[in-house]
Amino acid sequence: MPRFLPCRQCATLVVGALLLAACSSAPPKSAGKPGDSVPPQTSSKYYKDDGPGANPPTDLDRIPDAVPRVEPLHRFANRPYTVLGKYYVPATALRPYKERGVASWYGRKFHGQKTSNGETYDMYAMTAAHPTLPLASYVRVTNVATGRAVVVRVNDRGPFLHGRIIDLSYAAAYRIGIASRGSGEVEVEAIIPGESTMAALAPLPAVASAAGTGSAVGSPGAEATGLSETSAPVSAQAGGFAVQLGAFSNFGNAQNFLSRVQGELATAQVQPRVREAGGLYRVYLGPYPDRDEARRVAERISSAFGYDATVAPH
Repeated sequence: MPRFLPCRQCATLVVGALLLAACSSAPPKSAGKPGDSVPPQTSSKYYKDDGPGANPPTDLDRIPDAVPRVEPLHRFANRPYTVLGKYYVPATALRPYKERGVASWYGRKFHGQKTSNGETYDMYAMTAAHPTLPLASYVRVTNVATGRAVVVRVNDRGPFLHGRIIDLSYAAAYRIGIASRGSGEVEVEAIIPGESTMAALAPLPAVASAAGTGSAVGSPGAEATGLSETSAPVSAQAGGFAVQLGAFSNFGNAQNFLSRVQGELATAQVQPRVREAGGLYRVYLGPYPDRDEARRVAERISSAFGYDATVAPH
């Protein structure tokens, strides 16, 4: 069990009296009315009666999106952890990410408790929980059915049940129109502060997901043609299939990412490289002679290191 597993998960999963005691010691706090607690409200509309409280803010529609900014990642909250027998390896750097699946939300039952990075959960703030995205980071969440979208700051871990890919705050769920239903299909896309282009790429066949939940669509990777020489290691071999680890609009960011993954993947006996294709600098492994071999490498790297590795023609 990780040191910084969110207390809301402790209460849900009943993982020990000490953690439960720590959760119960956190005083409730409301962004709508500072200092006020959120009293219970009985309503069959919400999952297990976890509604918005008796006096939610009247201006939920006007609560602004989170504003992405560069901030240091938490020292401990991005370490690997296990929940319900499943091993999770959070990302330890910001990188392109896009996934479609079911979102849920959590409300007054966890309002005022500690999140995974030690902050106080505020159900009326634009935040979210994710199993493997870095803490803290930012994502745009779009309701697939309506196109309504919000930008949230990821500062917590979860969800861990039913294949859901993200847990939104009540305010964020309300803004995109899934609060009353309890869940809904969404698209989640990373926002990297300072990047001029988010890698919103087309879907790829047979994408490997780092967390093993949801269905990844357009994770950093896409079929690309052409090859530009750069000062970073570049393969001149044409054909085959590549395993992409990340894509960046800025070459310096790609180099920084390459330097980090070279160290992390040294024990895996693979050599990351970078190339420019489709207007992005792509960090990849390979190429491999066939898709099956590339897919096996992607699955191994995703499982061992937590990368959102994708397979595409080289």
